[in-house]
Amino acid sequence: MPWCTRSEIREVSNEAQKIHDDIRHGQLLIHAHAHDGHTTVAVGTYLGRNGKSVYLHGEDHLRQVADTFDSPAGALLAFEKVHRAEMRPGPAPLTDTERAAAQTRTPLALTAAKPEPARPETQTVPAYLANADDHDALLDTFLDAHGAWEKWRTFSDDTTHAIHESQTLRIERVHEAHPRETAWTVAAYETPVSDRMWHLTATGTTPAPVLQTLLHHLADGDRWDTAIGSPITDKTVTAATKPLTDAGWQHTVDGRWLRWTNASQDAGVQFDAFAAQNPNSPLATWTVWAGPSINQPTWAACASVYTPANLLADLAEELAHGTGTRPARAAQDRHTKESVSSLPAAPIQGPSTRPRH
Repeated sequence: MPWCTRSEIREVSNEAQKIHDDIRHGQLLIHAHAHDGHTTVAVGTYLGRNGKSVYLHGEDHLRQVADTFDSPAGALLAFEKVHRAEMRPGPAPLTDTERAAAQTRTPLALTAAKPEPARPETQTVPAYLANADDHDALLDTFLDAHGAWEKWRTFSDDTTHAIHESQTLRIERVHEAHPRETAWTVAAYETPVSDRMWHLTATGTTPAPVLQTLLHHLADGDRWDTAIGSPITDKTVTAATKPLTDAGWQHTVDGRWLRWTNASQDAGVQFDAFAAQNPNSPLATWTVWAGPSINQPTWAACASVYTPANLLADLAEELAHGTGTRPARAAQDRHTKESVSSLPAAPIQGPSTRPRH
């Protein structure tokens, strides 16, 4: 930038740093990137109800917003028109400068050898009481086994995006989410540039067997549907909850809420009839949960109105009949630990209200 004054150089660099920080902290979601022959270009959307979509040009301290759009669909169409041949989904790989900066933030690994801790005894428990295990390892195993999915990391490495080759089904995994906040978001689209059709979220404490059931369903391309949903009916609700009914779970009606709970009242599924009749509402139509109560769950998964009934039925089947493992003492003391947990009480996180791309 030899033609710029000192203050102009500072202004350009500050703007580039802000863009970098927005990407790193997950405030700016990058949909696709390309190389125009000289530098990296990208298209993304700022998260939030009124988030704008932007066309980015340049790398490191020269990155800048070159254009803005009213919607993600418009931004993607314009980007694809210019960069169709070079266009790739997700953010671009880290530059040398960004990689070096990330490495400086990584604490030095401890070199002292430590004895391996004794493995605690485990016992088999219902799936909804099982350990969460390593969610990142679950996602990596899923991606390694299914070549139709491609993995993308954000600049800050605190979020992973997994995108199906059709680009109509996407997974977002937030690695350092608060245990009671959304750590997983699955979203389906009718086309790569259409509005979101349905979505499902899960908290960071969701048991491994439940997540494995979800991922297994997503791996079966003949079973998930990204077509425009139809109004939900009694038949849809019956199909989604049949495994719970067959297992004898208690069915109650409380105003607009239909609930199915197990005998010990520490796991269940809730259907919100009001949310089902208002598809644009941020409220969750379906909530799958376990813990002291639905208002203070140990973990929860929330789904929007058009979430496929067969996916919900798979999760219900896992709740009713699935099993997993957890340390024996933790299983025995779970009620005591939950009552004195240092985690602050928080409302159930409904489906993501982020922009639909």
